[in-house]
This record gives sequence, C-alpha cells and structure tokens, in this order.
Amino acid sequence: EASKTDTYPYMEIASETASVGHEATVSRLADDQIFYLTTRGIPEDEAAALIVRGFIEPVAKELPLEFAVELNRLIELEMEGSVG
Repeated sequence: EASKTDTYPYMEIASETASVGHEATVSRLADDQIFYLTTRGIPEDEAAALIVRGFIEPVAKELPLEFAVELNRLIELEMEGSVG
C-alpha cells in the first residue's frame, strides 16, 4: 500500500521524433522465499533483508567500496519496519 519506487536512468528526451524506451520490473518478495528462511530460524525482517541484499550484491560489487557501503546503509534504512 505504501510502497515507493524510482527507476534509473531517468530519460528526458528533447526530440519529438525520437522513439525511446525504458523498462523496469517491480515485485513483492516471494512468500515461499520468506517462508523457507523463517522455517530455518531466521526472523522475517532479516529474511527480507537477505533476499534484497542478494539482488543488490552484484551491483554493489561493481561500486567503489565507500559507495557500496553507503548503498547498503541506504537500503537498510529504507527497509526498517518493512516486511515482505
């Protein structure tokens, strides 16, 4: 209900004749993934964080260390209090 998303890159096109496309996909965390982790003793909020970090890790690995650390911290802040 109270979700938020921003997609990057943001494209601003000055030409009226150009045809440009951009695509993004957003989905909820899969219930079966959360269930799997919680049945192994991981609290639901930590399970959600693990799944999100799994998606972010390939991107974070390509960043300089200080940016990767900041990215992870921002994600933690965004996820505080949110589950699934």
